[in-house]
Amino acid sequence: MTNPQGPAPQDPSVWARPGHEGSPTQPAPQAEHAQQAAGQPPQQTLPPPTLEFPSASPYGPPPSQDPTAAVTTKRRRFIGDPVSIILILVIVAALALAGVIAGELYARHRADSVVATATECVVQDQASVSFGPSPFLLQHIRGHYNDISIHTAGHQIRSAKGMKADININDVDLHGSGDSKGTIGELDATITWTSDGIKETSQSFLPFVGSLVNNVNSDPSAGTVELSGVLGSITVKPAVANGGLSLQAVKVTALGAMLPRETVQTALDTFAATFNKQYPLGIHADSVQVTNDGVVARFSTRDASIPMAQNDPCFAHV
Repeated sequence: MTNPQGPAPQDPSVWARPGHEGSPTQPAPQAEHAQQAAGQPPQQTLPPPTLEFPSASPYGPPPSQDPTAAVTTKRRRFIGDPVSIILILVIVAALALAGVIAGELYARHRADSVVATATECVVQDQASVSFGPSPFLLQHIRGHYNDISIHTAGHQIRSAKGMKADININDVDLHGSGDSKGTIGELDATITWTSDGIKETSQSFLPFVGSLVNNVNSDPSAGTVELSGVLGSITVKPAVANGGLSLQAVKVTALGAMLPRETVQTALDTFAATFNKQYPLGIHADSVQVTNDGVVARFSTRDASIPMAQNDPCFAHV
């Protein structure tokens, strides 16, 4: 085995080591002279590159800059934007509208409760109240109310069972003075008394025969109502008398025999007096009509004075 021949002595760059003269990284002077003799330009040694950093980043402020300054700039741009201004105005208007609606609903609920309580105290039955479509807050600020509707449950009105009231009130002025809380310009009420209610009521106020009444027949043409039972019958005629509702005995029979009307008229008068007793606000009966289903009466008052609490406890909270 023979060793391979090494490179020629004149080519020291192949075996040259770093740090020795003649290293490839730095050509020897002989190589430069050889290149010049061959007509080639000598190799130029380039200086090491230098790294330069931009003074400011194009994507935002350097980390050393105060972040609150950028937030303030963005906020100024947002406020100055017309779309942003419109959006702010819309939000403010929506919040204001929501507040007005909430106030309107609360004021209506409160007023409904106050009027319903006063009505229930007068009629001695449950009542529901509603105000018209006009803005209630505006009416409350002015102290002047219109379009008030009241409906009772129909269980009774005082001693009259099965009686229902539908009431409409307008022109209410709460600028009171002296012994009055204010005035009610108009009040109109429709009172409906059903046949079953008449029968139930007669069983309470007619002695002896009332408990035997089991049927009620109305005659609209004659304007009378007949209360009948196994022992006899009583025919009464509803009418308006002295501003109230009255019941006049027309015919009384017992076991087929005619009886004097006075035998039941006293009981009818007692019932009417109890029913008409102390109606507030000057309410009075205007008309009464017999229908196929019972009796319908209409009551009203005009320019009525709202009493103070000491004069009528039912209006204590109005």
